[in-house]
Amino acid sequence: MGTVKYIALLRSINIGGHQVKMERLRELFRELGFSSVRSYIQTGNLFFETTDSDRAALTRKIEQHLYKALGYEVPTFLRTIAEVENALRLDPFKHLEATTDTRFLITFIPQPLPDDFKLPFVSPKNDFEILQATSGEVFILMRLVNGRPGNPAAFIEKTCKVKTTTRFFGTTAKMLQAAKDG
Repeated sequence: MGTVKYIALLRSINIGGHQVKMERLRELFRELGFSSVRSYIQTGNLFFETTDSDRAALTRKIEQHLYKALGYEVPTFLRTIAEVENALRLDPFKHLEATTDTRFLITFIPQPLPDDFKLPFVSPKNDFEILQATSGEVFILMRLVNGRPGNPAAFIEKTCKVKTTTRFFGTTAKMLQAAKDG
């Protein structure tokens, strides 16, 4: 197999007291032997190339290295450019109007939602709605209720017993373009 360009979406970077400079993250990824390592904004989005074709082993390798270097778990979600393109192409938000009280999100998951998880799903507080899901992404319309956002990622993690990381839909599109430009 040839070289694969991955987008690594890291959770727990520059939130909740876990401050890490992107320069340090790039260095940690280079220590793993990856090439063309770049980062996008400060929330733990990295691009890199590798000849390693075992994604599960690659994910474990990254998570173990980050844990050793940073001292805390950093769940890692690897996607190829084509996979992110396919997710964005689905765009379940295209018929919705963006307002000051709504946010369009993609939550990245390590496995599909359970078969019995019925979509669309509206939260009891009506602060988020899960519109659609793929085997690796969940598309969420988040609503501010009394000025406060819901926490759909926490709901998915608790309900489905998985770790997640979430990005705004628009940010994901910009991240994809940055990955392709490099």
